Amino acid sequence: MPFRTGAPAPARQTFDITLEPLLALTSLFWAFSANQLFLRGALEGRSFADWQTWGFALALLVMLTALHYLLLALLTLLMPRRLLRPLLSLLIVATAATTYFMQTFGVYLDPTMLGNALHTDVAEARELLSWSLLAYLLVYAALPLVLLWRVRVQHRTGLRALGLRLLGAGLALALLLGTLVLVFQPFASLMRNHRELRYQATPANYVWSLGAVTAAQARGAAQPRQAIGLDAQPGSRTAAPGRVQRPLVVVLVVGETARAANWGLNGYARQTTPELARVPGLISFTQVDSCGTNTEVSLPCMFAPVGRRDFDEERIRGSESLLHVLARAGVAVQWRDNQSGCKGVCEGLPYEEVASLNPAGLCSAGHCLDEGLLIGLDERLARAAGQQGRQLLVLHQLGNHGPAYFRRYPPAFAQFKPACENDDLQRCSRAEIVNAYDNALLYTDHVLAGIVHKLQAAAADVDSLLLYVSDHGESLGENNLWLHGVPYPIAPDVQKRVPMLMWLSSGAPQALALDAGCLQRRAAQPASHDHLFHTLLGLFDVRTALHEPAWDLGAGCRAPIPGT
Repeated sequence: MPFRTGAPAPARQTFDITLEPLLALTSLFWAFSANQLFLRGALEGRSFADWQTWGFALALLVMLTALHYLLLALLTLLMPRRLLRPLLSLLIVATAATTYFMQTFGVYLDPTMLGNALHTDVAEARELLSWSLLAYLLVYAALPLVLLWRVRVQHRTGLRALGLRLLGAGLALALLLGTLVLVFQPFASLMRNHRELRYQATPANYVWSLGAVTAAQARGAAQPRQAIGLDAQPGSRTAAPGRVQRPLVVVLVVGETARAANWGLNGYARQTTPELARVPGLISFTQVDSCGTNTEVSLPCMFAPVGRRDFDEERIRGSESLLHVLARAGVAVQWRDNQSGCKGVCEGLPYEEVASLNPAGLCSAGHCLDEGLLIGLDERLARAAGQQGRQLLVLHQLGNHGPAYFRRYPPAFAQFKPACENDDLQRCSRAEIVNAYDNALLYTDHVLAGIVHKLQAAAADVDSLLLYVSDHGESLGENNLWLHGVPYPIAPDVQKRVPMLMWLSSGAPQALALDAGCLQRRAAQPASHDHLFHTLLGLFDVRTALHEPAWDLGAGCRAPIPGT
């Protein structure tokens, strides 16, 4: 007869709870654990010796709890019972991860930042994983998950269950609105003067932003991009009868996360651009503002006819770009990418990735060094010699993409030491982080100088021009902010001020009817991403109603060619 020895195994302890208290406890937990940044920003400048500050803080906590209860109640109304715990589990993990990144890097989860995060490739996402993130998730996600899966949720059925859910949602809404009425004046003033705070109320911020991004993508997928520049054609300098045209190759380098404050050519205390500083005739624009503070916004914006000055993201994303207009006018356009794609800017045009070229010794851990962008450039210039075509080669850098700045350059460029060599910036001092960032700029300097040397070598047969501009800047600890992506209206200058430079081969000024000295003087004046579209139309001599000479950096430095 079989028998068991020893003490019986203890029964797995569970707790009974109904749905409404579970949602209330989850919402209360988030109010205290995930909203420190929101509360800190909302209470900034208030005296804690004043009882009204404590009253306002309590009101904010009540509103956060009621808001998230209402959100959860609405979600549970729309889903089957069996998905309740998986949904709460997903939200608990996502909220903890979101809170960690917001607190660590000072980012805001608005739709543009969330869209940028969703388009981050696997290799970039891997660099954001760290032991400190794991520790944070163990406390703020793993422990709540253990409790969640140890409770037994008692589900009611029928009309009574529906009534209780609706009653709970109604009470949460009443509590939210009632508390809002009590503190309406200070709260309305706060939201009016600090609109960005709404993107720190977690998890409502990323739920709302995810909905906005999904809706925008659905609208974009439902209709083709609107064609622009249908009237584009070669201008008089290009199409003049009897005029002999030498081949023209323009290399446009779109930088990544390079900020003007650390750019040697702009007067930074360190020389982070030593090779470019030795290039004769280089034109450095010293006051350039970006269109956005992340790639997802800046890249489409800088290739649009109207960028930041009349910003309309939906129109920008729903329309063709500068590249399509140039191609329509006979310019051979190609995009070569070493990052996360062209964000629709080059849709339907020749496109290739550096990783697919498999450059020897330049790729590892899912990323390639930017020297891979130069593969085949000599051969391209050799093929262009003796022809009369116009070419635009766009090179999209990995550049200074953080937080793993040390992965953006080979060991030979580790000039500033000690440099942070950890994906987790919290494990490094600010000085070490800046050293790694500046080393990555040294490598960008090397890559750009390498392009110049290749263009110089072909100058006898090909007219050429290099134009470099970064997509946005970066915060390196100023005001406790790191990386980038702060909403544009409140973003610090270091995230918006970017380096830009231009170099022309010996024959390019005459071929393009440009006064290089005039361009040098223009470079000392303010400029922005908004100038890129119209400047390139002018450089390629494309005639279209879209061209606005006032936004063409070369317009005031261009003279008519004799005999045209």
